[in-house]
Amino acid sequence: MPAADVYFSVDVEADGPVPGPYSMISFGMCVAGVFTTNGFTPIKAFERTYYAELKPISDQFVPDALAVSGLDRDRLVAEGQDPAQAMTTAAEWVKETGAELGGQPVFAAYPLGFDWMWMYWYFVQYAIGGSPFGHSRAFDIKTLYAARANVPIGWSTKRQMPRHLMSRRSHTHNALDDAMEQAELFQNLLQWPGKPVQA
Repeated sequence: MPAADVYFSVDVEADGPVPGPYSMISFGMCVAGVFTTNGFTPIKAFERTYYAELKPISDQFVPDALAVSGLDRDRLVAEGQDPAQAMTTAAEWVKETGAELGGQPVFAAYPLGFDWMWMYWYFVQYAIGGSPFGHSRAFDIKTLYAARANVPIGWSTKRQMPRHLMSRRSHTHNALDDAMEQAELFQNLLQWPGKPVQA
């Protein structure tokens, strides 16, 4: 059994709702911390990071989805990284970083479903060796808040979270900025005792 979980905060920007017909245009990752039998140790979100902008894989895109990131699609077509190169290099970075920190990589996102869908599909489709997170080493930050706050998942939005849990970073829709913001929220939540259950 591995001695630790190494949490990677991951954020994705995409030009549509699902991978395949549409493209992941950028992603950012940073190490949020390490969890062992002795507890959780946060790592400053800017210390270990990875960022890539990708060449689109199809001609289809949703203009409103593309606009969120502020990235220029024509520039990505001309200058974006080849997905096979980007995903293989990213997978190697995740594996090497996890090993350096003495544990297995775990994917963390808010909400998990969207970012995991894109990254897992791209890793399986393009990376040599597939996903460095396996098929299920993933952690949903939204569910973590719901469990700690004793609220339904529909109430676990950032607007409803106590201010002291939030990152001081801005949400910019740059994938690396947002991965670092998310890492700080995750760190705060893991160290928060939560709200007591009402009798």
